[in-house]
Amino acid sequence: MPNTASAAKRVRSSRRKEKINRMHRGRARTADKRARRLIAQGQLEEAREAVQQAQAALDKAASKGVIHPNKAARRKSRLMEQLHQIEEGA
Repeated sequence: MPNTASAAKRVRSSRRKEKINRMHRGRARTADKRARRLIAQGQLEEAREAVQQAQAALDKAASKGVIHPNKAARRKSRLMEQLHQIEEGA
C-alpha cells in the first residue's frame, strides 16, 4: 500500500503503462509465432505476409521501448533467414 500521494500516482501510472506494454509485447510475440508456424508448415505466400506483419510488430514494440531494439533486430533476422531457407527449397 503506497504511503504518499505521489507513490499512489506512481502505482496507477505503472499499471496503465503495464497494460500498454503487455499489449505491444503480446502483438509482437503472436505475430512472431504465427510467422514461424507458417514457415514450418511451408505455406510460402502466407509466411511472407506474416513475416512482414511480425517485422512491423517487432519494430513498433522496440520503438515504444517495450523490447530492446537489438532483440527486435535479432528476431527479424532469424525470421528472414528461415523464410529464405524455405524459399530456396521451394
